[in-house]
Amino acid sequence: MYKLIAIDMDGTLLNDRHEVPGEVKAALAEAKRQGVKIVLCSGRPIGGMRSYIDELILNEIGDYAIAYNGALVQNTHTKEAISEISLGHKDLVKLYNLSNELNTPMHFFDAENLYTPNADISEYTILESYLTKVPLHYRTVNEIPVHVSIPKIMYINDPANIDRIVQALPEDLSEQYTIVQSAPYFLEFVHPNVSKGNAVKMLTEELGIKKEEVMCIGDNENDLSMIQFAGCGVAMGNAIPEVKAAADFQTLTNNENGVAHAIEKLILEASKV
Repeated sequence: MYKLIAIDMDGTLLNDRHEVPGEVKAALAEAKRQGVKIVLCSGRPIGGMRSYIDELILNEIGDYAIAYNGALVQNTHTKEAISEISLGHKDLVKLYNLSNELNTPMHFFDAENLYTPNADISEYTILESYLTKVPLHYRTVNEIPVHVSIPKIMYINDPANIDRIVQALPEDLSEQYTIVQSAPYFLEFVHPNVSKGNAVKMLTEELGIKKEEVMCIGDNENDLSMIQFAGCGVAMGNAIPEVKAAADFQTLTNNENGVAHAIEKLILEASKV
């Protein structure tokens, strides 16, 4: 029996209208009623997850969420950080200078806000602020306090340019950061110890839940580590090939209630036997 389900949001939990379909809500509510912990696990900042956490009533005693691709694990009832691993000002300067060399816009988060050092603000930065409902500010790197705590830094660009940037990254950069693509136009940098898989592992150990009792559902590169960690990794029908190859089960797409289909097949039907 699975005791915890970690679920990605964009492209997984949410349909393309950024809504949680009714069928998905019902499946999550029934799984929770049966004692399964539902943990939203997203690249989004925690503020950009909050409305969905509240909508799904995942803010009760013993509820948790994972934000910033694993940089923050939070008790959603008390708002206490169970784990918080961030980058610093030196990382910001390094990745900003590299973004200039690669001719790509960037943005980054602190605990409450989204910032861009680019005076010509990218449409993808505006999209990020809109989707996550996090306030956006223009700040030069020199205006950012040296003691800043940065959960995540992102390069943003057209998909073809993101592919070019990935190819042009210095080889040793992957030793200094966890680098993942969460969307065709987002390339994300977090602390090297941070990943969704590591965050799910830490939380399950904290809760005394075994690996084989964990299900993880996702669609993109930043979900791969938790798909590989899980006792049952579930790939969405719209997942990238690498996620499908690593998964134990493939469900329907995010526009076909894929999360509900997986929960029905792997948890709710099994509980009736």
